[in-house]
Amino acid sequence: MTSSKLSMLARIERFPIAGTFTISRGAKTEAVTVVAEISRDGLTGRGECVPYPRYGETPEGTLGALQAMQDAIAGGLTRKALQTAMPPGAARNALDCALIDLEAKTADVRAWNLLGRPVPSECTTAYTISLGSPEAMAAATAKAAHRPLLKIKLGGDGDEARIAAVRKAAPESELIIDANEAWTEANLERNLAACAAVGVTLVEQPLPARQDGALARIKRPLAVCADESVHDRSSLAPLRERYDAVNIKLDKTGGLTEALAMADAAQALGFKIMVGCMVATSLSMAPAMLVTPQARFVDLDGPLLLARDRDHALRYDGSLVYPPDSSLWG
Repeated sequence: MTSSKLSMLARIERFPIAGTFTISRGAKTEAVTVVAEISRDGLTGRGECVPYPRYGETPEGTLGALQAMQDAIAGGLTRKALQTAMPPGAARNALDCALIDLEAKTADVRAWNLLGRPVPSECTTAYTISLGSPEAMAAATAKAAHRPLLKIKLGGDGDEARIAAVRKAAPESELIIDANEAWTEANLERNLAACAAVGVTLVEQPLPARQDGALARIKRPLAVCADESVHDRSSLAPLRERYDAVNIKLDKTGGLTEALAMADAAQALGFKIMVGCMVATSLSMAPAMLVTPQARFVDLDGPLLLARDRDHALRYDGSLVYPPDSSLWG
């Protein structure tokens, strides 16, 4: 008996954010995701992505890129062939994760067994505090001060005051700072010193990508992590003098297949690993859980920032996040 052809459906979905999510590039009140569903013989694999305007992606453009792959999918596109058929980015992520989900369902195994990776266990995720005034950020931080790991969004001018206010509001939490490319060479060392003074563990992407050479010319008082400066394996080697860690996001790598290969390569080069996310549902977080066994920092709090998640969501117990049930993904 021969298998039927693969078929795909793709759509844009919207999920309201609880309040407003603000970073240095702006604020938003909803998470806009694109979902791909690939089906064969009564089984369906799903993948979710978040198009990122920082990289010129839009929901409509991403949906169009997925729909343009219909014929290739019907022709039996494999996950290996997908890696060269599409460039890294959100659209390929949705397809890659959908194909893995379908492969796991077809083989009746969990995705980590299918891919030969360690079984993920529950882990502590960061919880994000949006950019605002020092007073507003301190108030938001105080409400989350029971969480062991906080990720603080900064934005340039006034960041020293924000750093001090946040630390005062959460004296016991481990802090990660994410500047989202908002610092400059002029304030870099001053802001890093302010972070070091209050015991911040990690600073993420302080300078704009491709304008971050100053990081190699200074003595860094704490670990600095690349986000916008790093995408897939090809971008790793040039960053060794500037960064101590890399943030692996499936929407940047173009899927879990490349993310796992990138994690292996990053470890071999001596980078610490953060596994990160966009603001999205549990369907986006589930594949990223397979990277967590290699990660020093886990930042998979997207669903915690939503007013509602999708059905069969990941289990969150405070800041602990648990591996997905197969009814969600994988």
